[in-house]
Amino acid sequence: MGNLHEFTFLSVLLRMVLAMACGAVIGYGRTKKNRTAGFRTFMITSIGACLTMLLSLYEYEMLKGAWAPAVEASGMKFDGSRFSAQVISGVGFLAAGSIIAVEHKQVEGLTTATGLFASVCMGIACGAGFYACVFAALIMIFVTLEALEPLEVLYKRRRRNITFYVEFDHMESLQKIIEVLKNRESSIYSIDVERMHKEGDDYPAAVFSVRLGKGYASHSETLSLIAQMPFVYRIEELIA
Repeated sequence: MGNLHEFTFLSVLLRMVLAMACGAVIGYGRTKKNRTAGFRTFMITSIGACLTMLLSLYEYEMLKGAWAPAVEASGMKFDGSRFSAQVISGVGFLAAGSIIAVEHKQVEGLTTATGLFASVCMGIACGAGFYACVFAALIMIFVTLEALEPLEVLYKRRRRNITFYVEFDHMESLQKIIEVLKNRESSIYSIDVERMHKEGDDYPAAVFSVRLGKGYASHSETLSLIAQMPFVYRIEELIA
């Protein structure tokens, strides 16, 4: 392993391949879920980040070696960290592009954006030859993005807080939905009313943000109760 930490062609090649592999592992899971940034995006960002770190090391080696006389004559100072710092700043624009607003005032892409940021940091670590950090980070990021997602969804479904979207026939029906929730000891945080236009029909819809009562904390039971109301066309829980 000693030679792999030295700045040689073999170590450079290994670091770039490792960065590509790490990006591929993280990006594969995002591709399966049809996320904004997928397999190739994560690979390229990780390779690019690795390349900037390698460029820093290359310049450092050259300034200490072949370019040393010119550096001494000019009095130039070199800061190898500036390349990776600029990459971390610049990836913010790429990550921001993966965050999109969808219907019902929901936002998607935050996990993809943070995944891209982590992928860039992994690429920088690969370029620096910090192998132990790379493998530890890869395992933790992969587990967080893939293995923990079902647990996160389960946790959100078990919380007393719930956000759901419902379509109904008339505005007068909104009060009936509110009464059902209050009869179940629920606290309504907010109601955002929308207007739907489908196939020539024009009818209201609303996004409810609610805290369910202690004795009525089941999300599915609450949604089923509202869905059975004759004036309700559609209802779905919104999970960010």
